Amino acid sequence: MKRPLFLLLITAFFVGLAALPVRAELRIDITRGSFEPLPIAITNFHSDNQSTAQLGADIAGVVTADLERSGLFRPLDPLAFIQDNKSVAQQPRFGEWSVLKAQALVAGTAEMQADGRLRIEFRLWDVFAQQQMLGLAYATTPNNWRRIGHIIADAVYKRLTGEEGYFDTRIVYIAESGAQNRRVKRLAIMDQDGANHRFLTDGSDLVLTPRFSPTNQEITYVSYVNGTPRVYIFNLNTGQQEVLGDFPGMSFAPRFGPNGNTIVMSLARGGNSDVYTLDLRTRALRRLTNDPSIDISPSFSPDGRQIVFNSDRGGSQQLYVMNADGSGVRRISFGQGRYATPVWSPRGDLIAFTRLHQGQFYIGVMRPDGSGERMLVNDFRVEAPTWAPNGRVLSYFRQSRANNRGEVSSKIYTIDLTGFNERQLPTPIDASDPAWSPLIP
Repeated sequence: MKRPLFLLLITAFFVGLAALPVRAELRIDITRGSFEPLPIAITNFHSDNQSTAQLGADIAGVVTADLERSGLFRPLDPLAFIQDNKSVAQQPRFGEWSVLKAQALVAGTAEMQADGRLRIEFRLWDVFAQQQMLGLAYATTPNNWRRIGHIIADAVYKRLTGEEGYFDTRIVYIAESGAQNRRVKRLAIMDQDGANHRFLTDGSDLVLTPRFSPTNQEITYVSYVNGTPRVYIFNLNTGQQEVLGDFPGMSFAPRFGPNGNTIVMSLARGGNSDVYTLDLRTRALRRLTNDPSIDISPSFSPDGRQIVFNSDRGGSQQLYVMNADGSGVRRISFGQGRYATPVWSPRGDLIAFTRLHQGQFYIGVMRPDGSGERMLVNDFRVEAPTWAPNGRVLSYFRQSRANNRGEVSSKIYTIDLTGFNERQLPTPIDASDPAWSPLIP
């Protein structure tokens, strides 16, 4: 399925103000575990045309929702705003926004151009310093209004935190329905806020472990066709599915390498599971581990030089790191319980994982050398962490205990890297095994 063609024009504009008070730059410190969210006012983007004005209001709503969900911002109630949308888009009356305790202000305009494209302009203001921090304009087809909202939220997030945003992204996951002994599992995709949801497969064949490519246009996953596990690539632009190979044995959790030309996965052959890579250009399969243990769930480092995986070669299921050619295997986890589903952060500084200890599941992180281990969330069952592209937020799924009818529920959540701001993502049915995309190109 093709996404609508997205035409984007970006320009920057700045407003010079004389005799501004000297003040430290407005910036959110996101290294602390707990802090008060930044009060921010986000006005509807003004338009003299009624239909375009509604789009401007809808875009402002997306920006507001994105920033609020991050946990770093506290959008103010628009009912308290004093200055009207039209005049604030031209020049804020800073005293009125200071009264509301707003530290930052987002205002803009929406207009339909002669060529049928929607033009959105916005400015980000530092209220106390009374100066503009950012000014951008976008032009696109009107049906891309939601994406414009996500892009603006990313721009505001980056300007105020110093880190890349993660709102203009998608999440692919396994949609689950039906009785527990006849579970139907479909591939599904949605924007990171749950909007634009659609199913990619019809549920006739079991699908597992979807993962995005670095280019964001392809997904790799495992599907059981006539009971045989096969690794597939799904092209999001065309909707076409390609079989990468019929492997003589179980295959688990294929993941793309950072260059998009290699897939790393685990194959079970002769009753033993090892880590392999598959070159997508030549279809050459290369074995990286050769141990009488179970080696599964491999994940590349973002520079492609190392691979993390879990193995029971030490007597219990733990995390190991090796070079990309299979050499230099070293254990990095030494805690109690079992470790699984490791995934390297896009920034390269951390590895997220699932841990099971004394009947409780945990989602945690540690540095690539095994130091700094800490748990972010725990419950009856939480599994399958996946990173937002900025390495600041994790997504995972939580499954409930069975009720008196034997029914369970599975939902997708996100949590900040500090262990705060846990949020549930809306899905139409039960959901598991999420994978977060890179920023949409």
